[in-house]
Amino acid sequence: MGLFFGLFALLILFVFNTMTNSLCIQKEIPEEKQSSVFRTINVLITILLISSYIEVIFT
Repeated sequence: MGLFFGLFALLILFVFNTMTNSLCIQKEIPEEKQSSVFRTINVLITILLISSYIEVIFT
C-alpha cells in the first residue's frame, strides 16, 4: 500500500509541476518569481498528499 501511494504521489507531483511550468510560460511569469510559485504549489500538494495518506492509514 505504501509503495503504491508513494508512486502515486510522485506521479501527482510530476503532473502538477508540468502544469505549473505551463502556467508560468503562458502567463509569462518572470524567472525570479517562478521558484516561489513552484515552491508554494509543491508544499501545498505535499501537505495534501501527506494528509490523504494519513487518512487512508487510519480509516
